[in-house]
Amino acid sequence: MAASSRAQVLDLYRAMLRESKHFSAYNYRTYAVRRIRDAFRENKNVKDPAEIQALVNKAKRDLGIIRRQGLTDVLHSLLKSSPHRPNVFD
Repeated sequence: MAASSRAQVLDLYRAMLRESKHFSAYNYRTYAVRRIRDAFRENKNVKDPAEIQALVNKAKRDLGIIRRQGLTDVLHSLLKSSPHRPNVFD
């Protein structure tokens, strides 16, 4: 693996782990971390540049999903704890 590819993969790995820490629920957080680690370990011996690029693209899509889900989780917890939440039944 080229040095730039290796650096890109490590950056993605760290970013995915960092973003998964934003889940407020322990089960979601630990599941995300476990899946990320398992997926990267499973593919650590891939040598084919085309396959590496496909895996990097998939990891970028997954990072976007983790970011959106983490943001949704944070916003949901803020709305849930807000004392000025409107009552839709009034």
